[in-house]
Amino acid sequence: MPTRSTDPSKPTAAKPSTNTAARVRGARQVDPRGPRFGAVITTVVLALILVLGPESGIALALLAIQTLVFAAGAVLGLGAQPYGWVFRRFVRPRLGPPAELEDQAPPRFAQAVGLAFALVGALGLLTGISAVFYVAIGAALAAAFLNAAFNICLGCEMYLIGKRLGLGKKVLTA
Repeated sequence: MPTRSTDPSKPTAAKPSTNTAARVRGARQVDPRGPRFGAVITTVVLALILVLGPESGIALALLAIQTLVFAAGAVLGLGAQPYGWVFRRFVRPRLGPPAELEDQAPPRFAQAVGLAFALVGALGLLTGISAVFYVAIGAALAAAFLNAAFNICLGCEMYLIGKRLGLGKKVLTA
């Protein structure tokens, strides 16, 4: 049995999370700092989209890109999400190991929620209904900011509540 180093200069392996969602048998574990890093980038992108407004071609392009980012994370998994790739390639090697790993299902579900809001925002933008655009993108921005600034992932919490209630056993599993 390998022993853990007590030397603080040597990194140790991250422990699996003790949270309920992470204990799902066979669940893919992720560094929780990755989705939070992605939330920082998402916050900036969504804020730019709101500032530029629905008449801006740049806002349309940014919204299309962010929608694809959400789709990649929701459909293909967090490993295919571009912000996650940037985190794994450039940021994580410069950090110590995470204190614990988490199940990828809750943040993946959060990506699907973000995708839904981005699609509604795009619909508002494309149909010229500015109120729909501002409400949908504003809600997605609020959720991304909560995750980035305070580590509160609303989509993750929705996932966990759904699991506790026994909703969508097939839908909620990643």
